[in-house]
Amino acid sequence: MPANGSVDAPGNALDASGGMDTLIALAERWRLLVIGPLVIGVLVLGITYLITPVFTARTAFLPPQQQSTATSALASLGGLSSLVGGAAQRTPADQYVALAQSTTVADRIIDTFELVKVYDKDLRVDARKELARNTRVVAGKRDGIIVLEVDDESPVRAAEMANRYVEELRLMTNRLALTEAQQRRMFFEGHLQRTRDRLAQAQLLLQASGFNQDSLKAEPKAAAEGYARLKAEVTTAQARLDALRKALTDTAPEVQQAEAAIAVLKSQLGRIEATAGQGDSADYVGKYREFKYQEALFEQFSRQYELARVDESREGQLQVIDVAQPPEKKSWPRRALLALAGTVSGFVVLLSYVLGSHRWRQTARLPGGALQVERLRAALGRR
Repeated sequence: MPANGSVDAPGNALDASGGMDTLIALAERWRLLVIGPLVIGVLVLGITYLITPVFTARTAFLPPQQQSTATSALASLGGLSSLVGGAAQRTPADQYVALAQSTTVADRIIDTFELVKVYDKDLRVDARKELARNTRVVAGKRDGIIVLEVDDESPVRAAEMANRYVEELRLMTNRLALTEAQQRRMFFEGHLQRTRDRLAQAQLLLQASGFNQDSLKAEPKAAAEGYARLKAEVTTAQARLDALRKALTDTAPEVQQAEAAIAVLKSQLGRIEATAGQGDSADYVGKYREFKYQEALFEQFSRQYELARVDESREGQLQVIDVAQPPEKKSWPRRALLALAGTVSGFVVLLSYVLGSHRWRQTARLPGGALQVERLRAALGRR
């Protein structure tokens, strides 16, 4: 039998011949492959000058760093928060991004700049979609800085729209945050006033009951104060839960955690009441407990009231880092990039055309190839 080299020689010769034919076909059409893509690139470059330029204005701002109502309420539980776990932190940056993308803000921007006419739309909903496509709001994951970009054909209007977004956010968040903070302040202010009155009444009853050493022996001062403090925490936790339910549903994690905290406190309070002693000094002990309870409750509500006042004074304060300025350079179209993409795409298309036509001619020269070509043409003609 002939050696393997002699058997493969005809195949190698055919492959070399086919590769050489391909190179010859490319060499014969080199002008088309070189000049054609350049012409296409120049045409694309010329077309870019017919496209209306778009400018991008950019502003950056920092939202107020604050705790939500639920988080503040649970954090004020102190050491008890470890029994129910920490409440999930709400990211202010994410909230402000959602507000910037809200329909309310979009409609105010549309009305201010008459974007229905600017975008040449018949319906407000279409103008709203166009505005959403031309606006990008991104919040930094680590630093929390929000970057807002607006595209427009007018550089001045693009900058004004970006700055107007920030102003609308400031107006909206001031109104929302102030209303929420005022509700909490008024809620705890009412509890504080009622507790002050009950504290004064408990103090009068305690003074009228008298004082003796047997009372202190029957109910030590430390135990009475511990009971009063625990009962005040139960009442305060219940008040915080009522405040949470005004803004959240019963299935919210913050509400469920607050309910769990109250259950733990009531369980501890029940054990103390079950083991409480009885005696001749029970009347004095009860009044003393009531007085210490109202006193501890007054301190708790005073703390919550002051926290609400602080939140009321600081909420909604946006800090603008970069004010949007009219951009000096357009952001679209990028002429050099589009011309390069057109040149490369033209070369690929023309190269495919040259190789395809070469393959077509080779197939037509093969035995039976002409018949296949005619059948293909006939099939295409029927379509």
